[in-house]
Parts: sequence; structure tokens; C-alpha cells
Amino acid sequence: EQLMEQLGVVPRRSEALAASLSGGNQQKVLLGKWLSANPRVLIVDEPSRGVDIGAKSNIHFLLRELADRGMAILMISSDLPEILGLSDRVMVMHEGRLKGILENTDLTQEGIMNVAYGEVDAP
Repeated sequence: EQLMEQLGVVPRRSEALAASLSGGNQQKVLLGKWLSANPRVLIVDEPSRGVDIGAKSNIHFLLRELADRGMAILMISSDLPEILGLSDRVMVMHEGRLKGILENTDLTQEGIMNVAYGEVDAP
């Protein structure tokens, strides 16, 4: 129940079935399940797709907090604002191929798109 409270899952009843929860709360329950194993690396694929803005904010806050504590997080996302807001390093993929790697100082929406579509090479 403490983990559910930290993640902001509503309702906080641990006996509630995950299937009865909203999409955002289902995402948070999954994150909680993964985090209960105390991983050093967390891989998330489209972590905020299909959730409301409040849940998205909670998920982003949690991911940033985990990264700040030293956890390695590999995030796969097509949401550029999400990528820009959470990433320190971005590997840009296009049509299944690595097009370049951008570090935090070079992370802009335009920079990512230019690398993805071959207009410039990543440093």
C-alpha cells in the first residue's frame, strides 16, 4: 500500500484488481511491480501513452526521480516533448537503424528530427 501511495495510485486499496483501474493507474501499478524488484536498470516503452495528463506528470516525475537517484532508465518513446523533458542522452532511430546519439546539450526537437531524417549527422 505504501508503494501505491508513493506512485499516486487511486484507489489505494491493494486488493483492487489492476484491470478495474484507469489506464494511468494501471501504468503506475506496473511501474510499482517492476520497482519492487529494486532493479538497477528500468526499461520503459511509451511510458505515458494513453494516460491522462495527471498520470503522465506523475510517471514523468517518478522516472526523473529514479534517474536522479542513480537508476539507469532506458526509455523508448515517440513523444518528443517526453523525450526532451526526461532524457540526458538520446539514441535516434529511423526505420530500424541508429542514426545518431545526442547528448543533453544538443537535445532539441529540431536536432532530433534532423538526425532522424538524415539532414545532419549527430555529433
